[in-house]
Amino acid sequence: MNSWATAAGPAGPERGGDYDLLLDLAGRRSRAGLEGALREAVRDGRLAPGTRLPSSRVLARDLDLARNTVADAYAQLVAEGWLTARQGSGTAVAPRPGGAPAAAPPPRRPPSPAERAARMASPDLVPHTHTAGLPYVLWPGSPDLSSFPRAAWAAAARRAVTTAPSEAFGYSDPRGRPELRTALADYLARVRGVRTRPDLLVVCTGYVQAVGLLARALRGLGARRIAVEEVGLPDTRTQLRAAGLEPVPLPVDADGAAVEGLDAGVSAVLLTPAHQFPMGVRLSPARRTAVAAWARETGGLVVEDDYDGEFRYDRLPVGALQGLAPDHVVYAGTASKSLAPGLRLAWIAVPERLLAPVLREKRLADHQSPVLDQLTLAEFIGSGGYDRHVRRMRLHYRRRRDHLVAALAARAPRVRLSGIAAGLHALLELPPGADPLDTVIARAYEGGLAVGGLPSFGAPQDTPPALVIGYGTPPEHAFSGAVDLLCEVLAASAT
Repeated sequence: MNSWATAAGPAGPERGGDYDLLLDLAGRRSRAGLEGALREAVRDGRLAPGTRLPSSRVLARDLDLARNTVADAYAQLVAEGWLTARQGSGTAVAPRPGGAPAAAPPPRRPPSPAERAARMASPDLVPHTHTAGLPYVLWPGSPDLSSFPRAAWAAAARRAVTTAPSEAFGYSDPRGRPELRTALADYLARVRGVRTRPDLLVVCTGYVQAVGLLARALRGLGARRIAVEEVGLPDTRTQLRAAGLEPVPLPVDADGAAVEGLDAGVSAVLLTPAHQFPMGVRLSPARRTAVAAWARETGGLVVEDDYDGEFRYDRLPVGALQGLAPDHVVYAGTASKSLAPGLRLAWIAVPERLLAPVLREKRLADHQSPVLDQLTLAEFIGSGGYDRHVRRMRLHYRRRRDHLVAALAARAPRVRLSGIAAGLHALLELPPGADPLDTVIARAYEGGLAVGGLPSFGAPQDTPPALVIGYGTPPEHAFSGAVDLLCEVLAASAT
């Protein structure tokens, strides 16, 4: 049989870290059996060189052997060179004979500014992985992580864990915890005009998973083509293709996506109607009505990505499109912009006919999203902490937007700024005669600033050159410096 030995850590009677040691002593509960089991564990690499072993007293107790048996086995393996023993340091696995460490690989050459810019233009890019190491980041898609409400979140977590029923920590409904679904249904109805019930909400491990679940569910129901905005996040189109759906691009203009182009061969359409990413426009009232009518008449489905619908600055928020046709619109929201992407919390409100296929995909994906953060967010919403945080961040981001607008007006007045009525990003169209977009991006990288170009998000080649600036991204201490550097780059590019 296999036997476990546990070494006590610094808080216990022995020195060393707490860990379990699995030894196969089947039929060999003797000194020779213990020696053989330890040799095998070292030989096959399960016990790496330098690994500390339990003291003879602890190991004897855990394996139900005499202490002298363990001490004699240790002494024999030390004599053979398998183990080392030093007074005050305990017993450890010895370096392997001839096991000189491999030479370290040569240091990687850091990419040049031009190489960095080329990477950012890749259509398959996950952009945040390429901004590490730069002092200033204005890449869109992330909130100010330095403003995460640590104290309030920790307090909500303590209350949630203290009051949660014991069954909450077991296997649960794949839709998510009822506490969070109930809190979300009330909040979304009050703030976004969403018409749903807790039993029709599904908590997902981030928005990307939500898109994947919906895409696979639609494919299972026979869908083959789905319309998407021509410019948007590359990850979304990748998820759709991976599920076997063909993305059909819809042009985007000043009124949002051109939904008039939807045809009978399209089973669904995915939109960002409140604040199109990255163009920053709102789906016009006429097109909102038109796409809802298309869904009703054809039985098609609208997927509404409401990724930053809570952050509007110059006018009242636009209610969710889902409110016009709850039986034909999937509403998708996330805590990634309002709180932090690292929470991996998103939610979809699905029409009743789509619930079973989506839950099947959720069970296959991960069965359920992590419970503790669900309980914490439910408590955070129910206590009013989430509302207070969103209001505070709305003022915070509006001040940042105003700072950016004023700085560009003073130092780069020929740059055309748009998409600033809401959200966490702005579109900066370069003036005629400016340096090429790739040159501008490379110059920014050379100065330590990460910025994104519109082509990175699928813009057609004839689209005017523009930067997509995420003014919500930098931590507070770096925001002014990032804007200053951006203005320097733009001023130099327009001369």
